[in-house]
Amino acid sequence: MQKTDRTVQFKDGVQRVCRSLDRVRLPIGFAFLGVALVGLFFWNIAAGSTLMTLSEVFDGLINPASTHRVIVMDVRLVRILSAILLGGALALSGFLLQTFFSNPIAGPFVLGIASGAKLVMTLALIGFLSFGLNRNSNVLILASFVGAMLSMGFVLAISHKVKRMSMLVICGVMIGYICSAITELVVQFAEESNIIKLHDWAMGSFANVQWHNVIVIAAVVLTAFVLTFFMSKPIGAYQLGEVYAKNMGVNIPLFRAALILLSGVLSACVTAYAGPVSFVGVAVPHLMRRLFRTAKPIVMIPACFLGGAVFCLFCDLIARTLVSEQLSISSVTAVLGAPIVILVMLRRQKEGDR
Repeated sequence: MQKTDRTVQFKDGVQRVCRSLDRVRLPIGFAFLGVALVGLFFWNIAAGSTLMTLSEVFDGLINPASTHRVIVMDVRLVRILSAILLGGALALSGFLLQTFFSNPIAGPFVLGIASGAKLVMTLALIGFLSFGLNRNSNVLILASFVGAMLSMGFVLAISHKVKRMSMLVICGVMIGYICSAITELVVQFAEESNIIKLHDWAMGSFANVQWHNVIVIAAVVLTAFVLTFFMSKPIGAYQLGEVYAKNMGVNIPLFRAALILLSGVLSACVTAYAGPVSFVGVAVPHLMRRLFRTAKPIVMIPACFLGGAVFCLFCDLIARTLVSEQLSISSVTAVLGAPIVILVMLRRQKEGDR
């Protein structure tokens, strides 16, 4: 009897500790992401072909007459801000797609949505470059959005035909390969002077973003983020099933259309300015779920945005500094993100075998 009482007391103590940890997990998690974001922000400014101290970084940021002004403001800062905004957009898009398909492997890159955006974007770029026109930000985003929606349409059509989500992912990967192959074929017929520009963009990089692009990116991405955050309650209901969401008063067709449009806009914005960036949309939402131990949208939406920003800042730092020649951002995100996807698939397979 005494032993049983001690066991109950021990279990109660463990439960109290777990509840205490859950209460502090949220502020600690966001504090960690905030510190990581600020630390990587200054590290990215200081690191590069020209190393700078913190005093030189601050001098370049606040002193218009500084000799480091051009490097800090016109080269590194614009790249850092684009990595933050576009990284957050990718992770948030992945979270929306995973919610829509109820599939942890869903993401803009895996489902071929990014490849469709890349294809139409390539056609638009070739048109602009061939006629010597300046690339218009709104047209580029529109072209990427059209490509993303076309790929999404194929994926949705297939989703009604297949019962297993693993088959949907495979079909999405195949769509991605087809779009990438057509893109390569189109590039081969482009004028030689334009091939280098297309190749740099198609490899994925934050290096080509300019200040006027950052303004457009911020307007599009932050608007989509705010709209997504206001949808936290219906997203939470939808996670519990369509029947439950209907009973809670959610208009399912309108809600699903909103998810598709928001994820498409976010993916299109990334593709328009940075090219295809792989695995961020799949890996980051899983990392955030593990960090915060929750799938609640009101937590996951800002967490995914901050997590995507931190992840892409770290990957871009590696891409810029690992070797003398800059690596494509997709090469680094694939190396870091693909193992996470593999672990998720193995874990789900183990859970399915139980």
